[in-house]
Amino acid sequence: MTNRSAAGSAVASSQRLLETALLLRFCHDTIWIMKRFLWCAACCVVALSSALAQSPVFKIAPLRPVEELRKEALAAQPPHEEGAFLQPDLTELVRRDPTIKLDIRYATADNFLGTPVYTQARAFLQRPAAEALVRASQELRPLGYGLIIHDAYRPWYITRIFWDATPDNLKIFVADPKAGSKHNRGCAIDLSLYDLKTGTEVAMPSGYDEMTERAYANYSGGTEEERSRLSTLRHAMEKQGFQVNPTEWWHFDYKDWKQYPILNRPFEALGN
Repeated sequence: MTNRSAAGSAVASSQRLLETALLLRFCHDTIWIMKRFLWCAACCVVALSSALAQSPVFKIAPLRPVEELRKEALAAQPPHEEGAFLQPDLTELVRRDPTIKLDIRYATADNFLGTPVYTQARAFLQRPAAEALVRASQELRPLGYGLIIHDAYRPWYITRIFWDATPDNLKIFVADPKAGSKHNRGCAIDLSLYDLKTGTEVAMPSGYDEMTERAYANYSGGTEEERSRLSTLRHAMEKQGFQVNPTEWWHFDYKDWKQYPILNRPFEALGN
């Protein structure tokens, strides 16, 4: 009986050891799996945040096909203006400051109309406005930010396309071609910030060209970080003579826009 009892006790002890070992192995594997899951989830969050910061979140269904509207706009003439204007002197922004990045949405399908409307991905401003923009860029660099440009000078016929394509209830977000746009004068710019370390556009209270109240310059929603970045951008731009558009946080008008005429020159005619 003593030998059997001892043997039974040894077997039970071995079983407990085996069960303990299996349990430890299970816990180890579970922890490893959880770590992998959390790592993958974190990567997905970072990727999603980056994508949301760089991609538009708003698109409309154009009232008519854009190519049809383009033909009509190219055949039309800008409004006649009276008065004396300064001689236009459009200059290409990337040639003024190599840290300025371009993400010209209207040269791609990644815009509110869902189709390209520009033939080239370029950005121009009147020279004084371009020089002011460079100064704003220089002020932002020590803060870890660079400027990323979505649009600048815009030929008048593009403004006509936007107006004719947009439903009446959203026309507050596009310029009336009968009056022309400050973009047409080479004195308006659409832009945001990018992180100099990562090269990634930062998140703002709304996406570019979003036609909702989230796009308003004084929108009180969004995160504290987003509002802080927007405040940083506004401060740098306003210090150099730009004024933010109340309904579009990304849109800034240069102070001397009234001194320049409405232009309808395509990018191809502006040279290098």
